[in-house]
Amino acid sequence: MSENAFNKDCRKDVRAVHDAMDVLNGKWKISVIAVLCYSKERRFSEILSDIEGISNKMLSKELKELESDRLVKRTVLDTQPIAVSYELTPYGKSLKEVIMHLARWGSEHRQHIIG
Repeated sequence: MSENAFNKDCRKDVRAVHDAMDVLNGKWKISVIAVLCYSKERRFSEILSDIEGISNKMLSKELKELESDRLVKRTVLDTQPIAVSYELTPYGKSLKEVIMHLARWGSEHRQHIIG
């Protein structure tokens, strides 16, 4: 591969990673997606209890942004009191493999650092 082709491919990949990180940016988005990877749907309060340290306000903000990016679907349930559930869209589910790879790498990294 020539240096010019390498640089072109490298720039293209770096731009694609940057685009992905623009969508997944933030302390909590990947955690929200990870929680939703493990269940068909979760209520707001369940997600809140699943993610240690996140506030109501921050969870609401992250869910709205993920919904705007078409990764999460919000459904108002016909219950009393009214509740809302969230689930990954088919497009959001395409991140499951990425999340699982990140989780595996994170576990290996923890062992590498601690062990």
